[in-house]
Formats: sequence, C-alpha cells, structure tokens
Amino acid sequence: MDKLKKSWKEAKYKLGNHGDRTIDVLKQALTAVDDKEESDIYGTGTVIEDFQEKMAKVLGKEAAVFFPSGTMAQQIALRIWTDHGKNNRVAYHPLSHLEIHEEGGVKELHHIQTVLLGEADRLFTLNDLKQLEEPITCLLVELPQREIGGQLPTFEELKEISQFCRENEIKVHLDGARLWECLPYYNKTAAEICSLFDSVYVSFYKGLGGIAGAILAGDQSLIDESKIWKRRHGGDLISLYPYVLSSDYYYEQRIGKMADYYNSAKRVAEQFNLCEGIETIPRKPVTNMFHVHFSKPKTEVEAILTTLQQETSIGFTGMLKNHGDSVCSFELSLGDAFDKIPEKDWLAAFQELNKRMNLSS
Repeated sequence: MDKLKKSWKEAKYKLGNHGDRTIDVLKQALTAVDDKEESDIYGTGTVIEDFQEKMAKVLGKEAAVFFPSGTMAQQIALRIWTDHGKNNRVAYHPLSHLEIHEEGGVKELHHIQTVLLGEADRLFTLNDLKQLEEPITCLLVELPQREIGGQLPTFEELKEISQFCRENEIKVHLDGARLWECLPYYNKTAAEICSLFDSVYVSFYKGLGGIAGAILAGDQSLIDESKIWKRRHGGDLISLYPYVLSSDYYYEQRIGKMADYYNSAKRVAEQFNLCEGIETIPRKPVTNMFHVHFSKPKTEVEAILTTLQQETSIGFTGMLKNHGDSVCSFELSLGDAFDKIPEKDWLAAFQELNKRMNLSS
C-alpha cells in the first residue's frame, strides 16, 4: 500500500463518503429485518417485488426491476431500445461510464454503434444533438456528469433535449447513478426529473452507500423485456435480498439528507478554492460531488497530503489522478462522514493545507 493511501486509511476522520465500507454496512441494514422473512428466489418474492414497486412509484414509472449492477441494467436498456429502433446507434458523452469503464461491453456484447456527443471537457448540448450527421435511436444522459466534476445542465436544458428527442422519435435513457444527489440542485422530485426520460437507471451504493444494486425503471413492456435479458446476462441470482434490503435501508436512511450533503460540499469546495494552487471543478458544486485539482506534480501533492493526513488525522484522499507533469486531481463526495469531523479541526486542516501549498510554490 502506498504512503498516501495508508495515511488516508489510518486517518481518524474522512472528508468524503459515509465511512469505511466494512461488513458492518450490511449488518446494520439487516438489524431490523425479521429472521423469518422469506428470501427472494430468481427475481420473485415479496422482498424484491415490493421494493421494485416502491421504486417505480418514486421514479414515476409504470414498473421497475432490480439488477445486481448498473452496468448490466444500462446495457440491457440500450439493447432493447436499439432492437426496437430504426438503427443501432446510441449517443452519449465521450466520458460516459459505458465508454471508459465497461471494456466496450455495449459494443462487444450487443453490437451497438456508439456516437460520442460533444466535447470531453464539457456537457453536451441540444445544439450538439442537432448537429449529428446520422440518426440515432437512443440518447443516454448522465446526471450528473461524473468525469467532469459532477456537472449538470439546467432543468430547462434537459426539458429542451427531451422534447427534441421525442419530436424526432429518439428514446432518452437516464444514467441516474447519482440521480438522488441531483435533487437539491434541481429542487425537483425524482419522478419530475424522470418524466423527461423513457428509461431510468439508479444506483443504491454510490450516494446512498448500500452494498450494491440498481433499478431499471420504465413502462411495463420495457421492464418485461428487460427481465428476459436479465436472465440471459446471468443477473437472476437465486437470491438478491442482501442487496435489496441494504438498498432499501440506506435509501430510507439517506434520501432525506441529500440537501445536507450538497450544502457540505459547497462549504468544503469553498475552502479548497481558498488554497494556493487548488481549484474545484465545478468551482461551486451542483451536487455533493466535485473534483479537486492541484497545479503541482502528483508526487509533490502526494507528499503534502500524506504528511497532512498523518498530522491532522483528517483524510482528504487516498488516491490522486495524474493529468500531466504539473496537474493532478481527486474526486470527493460528501456524505455522513463529514458531519463527524469537529468544525474547528477540518477548518484548521485547510489552513494548514494552504500553508503547505504556499511553501512548496
């Protein structure tokens, strides 16, 4: 284990997330569950069916199905839309999860042609969509766009994109892995946002902190067909209840705290931006997640953060991403862990960070 990661893991407090991902995360979710409650079996049973129905209502859709992973859920949604469409072309952002984190699964497994829409360092726009030279069957929209700091279009921009797609017989799919985190910024319910989309995927382990699992929601015909594809993908495990129960538990625990996490992110980002040679992207976060960029070489920042974490007992990060000779960054998502840090301690840690960034200039 490298020194930065070791100092982060050993820090008493962490700026980001909800705490360490230990077995206790599952144990807590099962505490109030009746020992006699029956397991789900191959996608059937009240434990999974009740949760699917609950999430369909939350997302404002006819039906929903639980998947062990969002990767599986989204590839299947796009496969269904392209099977029903006039072509097999799907458009998404150049830094979409499907493009950079899934080993080309949607292309290799489903023979879908992908179109990279817009530029990698910004959100795509309606104008980008209008300029496509060849027709597409489906547009995937990620809210927020994680790889560029969790940026979001305005709700009006979303409505315009959705309307254009419907007028041109293009299905719109929502990569809502972090949809819950968008609600405070938009000041909308999940159902209001999802009304702009034909299909929706949401995650239960990212902002909510569950074990694993995802929901795909849409009209009944989509969900019926997705269950067939789920079986084909091997997603119908004999039992999914550890994932389902933890998803429900942490949804109830944390959905009401999203505004608090968002406000914490704005406070923390402000402190980063006061430090020499540091800026956040976006400068003012629009969700509880943002990126922190340092205008110094990665090795130099690693040394600064390692010592700072050891001396202050506050973990900033355990990993830095290199962007060339003189820039590096990390991603930060605010959650329950931040509230456990005494305010005077984290403010003092930022003052010390600024001092050390100045000294190394």
